[in-house]
Amino acid sequence: MTQSMTALGLIETIGVPALIAAADAAAKTADVRVMTFEKADAGLITVYIVGDVASVRAAVEAGGEEARRVGKLVGTHVIPRPDLSVSAMLESIWRKNAPAEPKPAADEAAELSGTEGGESAEALAKLSLQQLRELARTTPGFPLNASGINTAAKAELIRLLTEKKD
Repeated sequence: MTQSMTALGLIETIGVPALIAAADAAAKTADVRVMTFEKADAGLITVYIVGDVASVRAAVEAGGEEARRVGKLVGTHVIPRPDLSVSAMLESIWRKNAPAEPKPAADEAAELSGTEGGESAEALAKLSLQQLRELARTTPGFPLNASGINTAAKAELIRLLTEKKD
């Protein structure tokens, strides 16, 4: 489970306009991150939102209201502190649906830190959890295995990556 995902919010709509309106309202209402969306049959689309429990509850409520106003809301749900297996399943969905990045995370971290292979904690903190995990996977001799990297919190990855350069 990641530190940034203490709660998972879902908003399901029929049609893209309602989904976009819901995601926008959710993101503007609270300190949450809109992760991705997933399409099903008959125009059903679900957007995934993560953050702390109170923020996700507020964001999902606002997003649901906006979806209802713009189009058709099917349903909303908030899962506080999802189980690690649920988090792992969602990570694979988010990785599959993530847009292609123009640069590998290692290149971006090096660019942010200003030195090749010598990332500062400040530069690493600017990266997303997904980018940090990719950087950890591509760092020779990184102390965690693939499973450990997939479940490590952002702060832990930053700590291990900054220790790696010493």
